[in-house]
Amino acid sequence: MSVPTEAISRHALLEIANQIITQHDDYFVGLEANDVIQQGDVLVFRGPYFLDDEGLPTAKTTTVFNVFKHLAVELSSQYHLA
Repeated sequence: MSVPTEAISRHALLEIANQIITQHDDYFVGLEANDVIQQGDVLVFRGPYFLDDEGLPTAKTTTVFNVFKHLAVELSSQYHLA
């Protein structure tokens, strides 16, 4: 059974997402979502991934991925892009 979600603007959703990010246990300065897209029923958040000079992932990259995944799970069940 599918639960209806609320339509929300990209701007309003990013405000909510960034508030959640700053309250997350793994938050660090610079971690933010600056874009979101809708892929089916899933909201996909984007932002800086903190790659090293060679373009390889760092420890911060893993943190960003995990926080964005948390946002997708948490917010996709509540909202869809208007």
